Amino acid sequence: MCRNMMYSMWLVLLLILLSYTVLSNGLPNTAALVRLVNGSSSCSGRVEVFYNLQWGTVCHDDWDLDNAIVVCRELGCGRATEAKKNAYFGQGSGPIWMNKFHCVNTENTLMTCQADNWGSTSCGHDKDAGVICEAKTQLVNGINSCSGRVEVPYDGQWGTVCDNGWDLSDAAVVCREMGCGDVIEAKTGSYFGHSSSLSSMDYVNCVGSESTLSMCPSQTPVTFCSQSNLAGIFCHSLVRLVNGSNSCSGRVEVFYDGQWGTVCHDNWDDKDAAVVCRELGCGSNGVLANKDAYFGQGSGPVWLNGLDCDTDSSVRNCKSSGWGKQTCGHEKDAGVICEPHIRLVNGINSCSGRVEVLHNGTWGTVCDNGWDLSDAAVVCREMGCGDVLEAKTGAYYGQGSGSVWMNDVMCNGSESTLMSCTSAGWITNTCTHNQDAGVSCRLIKLVNGLNRCSGTVQILHAGQWGTVCHDNWDTTDASVVCRELGCNNHAEAMLNAYFGPGEGQTLMNNVQCTGEESTLEDCAFGGWGNSPCGHESDAGVICKEVGVKLQFRIEVKPNPGDDPNNADGKIYLEKIKEKLQANGNFTLSWKTQPDGKIFYTREKTAP
Repeated sequence: MCRNMMYSMWLVLLLILLSYTVLSNGLPNTAALVRLVNGSSSCSGRVEVFYNLQWGTVCHDDWDLDNAIVVCRELGCGRATEAKKNAYFGQGSGPIWMNKFHCVNTENTLMTCQADNWGSTSCGHDKDAGVICEAKTQLVNGINSCSGRVEVPYDGQWGTVCDNGWDLSDAAVVCREMGCGDVIEAKTGSYFGHSSSLSSMDYVNCVGSESTLSMCPSQTPVTFCSQSNLAGIFCHSLVRLVNGSNSCSGRVEVFYDGQWGTVCHDNWDDKDAAVVCRELGCGSNGVLANKDAYFGQGSGPVWLNGLDCDTDSSVRNCKSSGWGKQTCGHEKDAGVICEPHIRLVNGINSCSGRVEVLHNGTWGTVCDNGWDLSDAAVVCREMGCGDVLEAKTGAYYGQGSGSVWMNDVMCNGSESTLMSCTSAGWITNTCTHNQDAGVSCRLIKLVNGLNRCSGTVQILHAGQWGTVCHDNWDTTDASVVCRELGCNNHAEAMLNAYFGPGEGQTLMNNVQCTGEESTLEDCAFGGWGNSPCGHESDAGVICKEVGVKLQFRIEVKPNPGDDPNNADGKIYLEKIKEKLQANGNFTLSWKTQPDGKIFYTREKTAP
């Protein structure tokens, strides 16, 4: 009996091995896998197939849209929009498994299409084939292409996702599927607004490693989901603007293959720039495409060249010469100036006013519920202004019109944009325009220093930042700058671009302060822009901290039997120290005697 069982086991193993041999050496109809690599989403990229226990690429000979349609269908993506050649998504590695596919558009898998024999090709990886399919997930009503309400195809139309159980693991899958960076937040409670569509998924339960949301376990169809319970996400974007005057202007940089790089300005035009602006959630009206490293030269690789964008949702999906395929230097780095998605209205200058944000192509205001200095500081930074002076409430700069887009804003102060802060979401709220929020920011800042109280002086005039020439620059002038910034006015005046050259025009020269002025603009000087100085003569300051040491005696009257030198006494001192630190730049220290005591009994003196 044992011998028969052993024979049966060997027979089963032999059959398995024979089956494996056939699958791994013959045509692997169901055994082979297909994936897309290095694309902007899970539905675009270099085509790779799994054969003989190894991933390999496909040669682009005879590669056309019919072939791409089959790949998109096999992966569950939308319709194919492009069949890419010449290693558009970068060169792969390993074998080139297949060549000269001839699909007729009706096949369900790439492996059922007619093709040359496996591995029989003279192609190099410079001919790797790729595809771009429509995504099977979309984000709606977000601040950019990597945020919004999650929607998936349902019965021939787009449906929403209910937020029951919605968490970071689920959101991470969507971020990856959309070709965005890491997840920032999983949003619930219809943060990105309601929808008239039906919900097609509920109780989504991803582990986080899935390539698409449709691969995650979920409840489908959905029995009921309130319009107040729709899921959304915030992901990091893979495009950014650097060295601009605000978050909607600067040198264009894209993230690819684990590294940020720039875009060459060859063929760079307003259509390309508009795609970048839309992708970042900025306005696309009156867009300016900048060339010749207008915002300074970048570093690292120049990733894209010869861009030809039209209505693409992402610069990564635009036609180009391919990733890393160019001879441009950084002197040709492309840049953009977009319509900002935030503005200040009715202020006394460009750095003060009622806060308004752009959403769905319409400007609206921000409610002042919870509005504080941390929120205002983010606005000042996003507007390219100096430090925050005041957070204004009660429609201080007048009442706006239209929608009140944001409410209960809660920034921690480190965000780069107001829209990145936590808020009640893009939904109708009960605020009226007599609660419109505003800000007042400084018109002066110090750059390239060790902290906010040291650096090259930059001042804002007529909407442009510029520097101050060091002619006649002295400690009196520097002390006014320090006082204006809220730093200690014990100042040192720095000459000869001590902190490095600034940017923009040299706006002020021959400054002569008396020391009583509240701002640098109040000082006498040679007139705006009337300076022959170059940036090698930029003025700077160091606002020095001046410490004052006070020595005093603390007397305590303990209860009978209590000893202030025990642990409770030290706790009492620590509480005093915390209160001092909370009320300013103060600290408290005390001396412990050799016998370990801090407190001593005061000797009574005769009256």
